[in-house]
Amino acid sequence: LAMSLWHYVSKTWARKGWEQWLSWAVRSRLDPVKEVAKTIKEHLWGILNAAVLKVSNGPAEGINSRIKMIKVRSRGFRNKKRFANAIYFHLGGLDLYPEGAAR
Repeated sequence: LAMSLWHYVSKTWARKGWEQWLSWAVRSRLDPVKEVAKTIKEHLWGILNAAVLKVSNGPAEGINSRIKMIKVRSRGFRNKKRFANAIYFHLGGLDLYPEGAAR
């Protein structure tokens, strides 16, 4: 049941499915399941949007991870401008050898 909750196209049907699961989870005798249900209930609007719109923050998290790696490998920067330059250099997708440029 839980996996099928992510495949709804309509927000109305998604809400009904999640509320049905929440109803089951709250009646569960497992405290961790009840805690998860409470968290889901608090964030249901965002969960419904994610399920229906099929939008993920995965790409942003990937970029953040790469920026953190730049910071760790450098062991610090003198100022914010140099940090920004390093991010542009490593993540900017620039062609270091453009066609027609003298080598």
